[in-house]
Amino acid sequence: MNEGEVQAAVEVMARQARAAALKLSQLTTEQKDAILLAMAAGLRAATVEIIEANAKDIAAGEEKGLGKAMLDRLRLDEVRVDAIAGGIEQVAALPDPVGAVMEKWERPNGMRLEQVRVPIGTIGIIFESRPNVTSDAAALCFKTGNATILRGGSEAIHSNRAIAKALQESGAAAGLPDHAIQLVPFTDRSSVTALCQMDQWLDVIIPRGGKGLIETVVAQARMPVIKHYDGICHVYVDAAAELEMAVSLVVNSKTQKPGVCNALETLLVHADVADAFLPMVAEALKAKGVELRGCDRTRAVIDCSEATDEDWGTEYLDLILAIKVVDSLEEAVEHINTHGSHHTDCIVTADEETAEGFLRSVDSACVFHNVSTRFADGEEFGFGAEIGISTEKLHARGPMGLRELTSYQYRVRGDGQVRG
Repeated sequence: MNEGEVQAAVEVMARQARAAALKLSQLTTEQKDAILLAMAAGLRAATVEIIEANAKDIAAGEEKGLGKAMLDRLRLDEVRVDAIAGGIEQVAALPDPVGAVMEKWERPNGMRLEQVRVPIGTIGIIFESRPNVTSDAAALCFKTGNATILRGGSEAIHSNRAIAKALQESGAAAGLPDHAIQLVPFTDRSSVTALCQMDQWLDVIIPRGGKGLIETVVAQARMPVIKHYDGICHVYVDAAAELEMAVSLVVNSKTQKPGVCNALETLLVHADVADAFLPMVAEALKAKGVELRGCDRTRAVIDCSEATDEDWGTEYLDLILAIKVVDSLEEAVEHINTHGSHHTDCIVTADEETAEGFLRSVDSACVFHNVSTRFADGEEFGFGAEIGISTEKLHARGPMGLRELTSYQYRVRGDGQVRG
């Protein structure tokens, strides 16, 4: 397809999404949940077709030379398809935020006001790699009454088409409005630009993928973008830390799943405990295969390679950790606010006052005290599922569950009041 054809096709989808959003806003919670359960059943019934489609993506990925980690994220089997369906069932079981009264009050003139959660309306989601995002995003947006247009990466196009087809067909049989869930069926890069220009029809875009994709969307989008660029997460081990706990938290934050946005990338250690703590944590990390890069003060205590200025701002997504010795809480906070990505940062300390100072001062979406950074996750927060983790400050911040996919309106009732 040429660029003009792509633009025209995406505009048709965007117009259809806007029309579907009105119909979605009329559905009751019971209707939405019944449709979600039907979609989960439809996915399971289409397992063979989905796995066959996925095999085409795997074969193409191997031919392109995709790495093992990428291929693993891409691969689907019966267990993974069942888990995707189970994720939809979990969304169906979650409380519906739409219609919830956030606050209500009455004015002296008798006007009665309510602040009520409502759908955002139409959401474009641009993502890479993992085909499960097709289902997760569709289910979360649908539960909150939002029409969605999904644009996945070329590496998962066959899998995404099969999953979307199963969702659309099984959902339609249960009452899913037409065009409530749409997948851009082609992989032309111009489709990203086209979606970003549909501000007349799309209310928000959420990019999920690498920094390059997110920067492209931010540069081109005419509507609000909810995003996070990097997950440069820190753990600060304070002078009053329980050192064995600190070792456990650092090792878990770094190694439990190093290729994700809430994995630890930089360790800060107070100078008062550096001599005791650094050998302990270095031994535990090296046993897990972690490469250590330290400042001069760190290298005076343990054997590791030299950290450069670039290391402090790097999201490794790998078994690599930068380490810096600091002299105070204030120095640790300044380092995090300067070099971090406002995602997730943790202090390890037994001093409650110091901990509160850290929580107040670090400008990140998630600030933890004595908790692994790996818990920065919608499911772990009790949201049941998430559309992503936002490092924005307006509308949504941190793990984005169902509530973050809603806006609100003021509903005002009266008895003929006029303003004098």
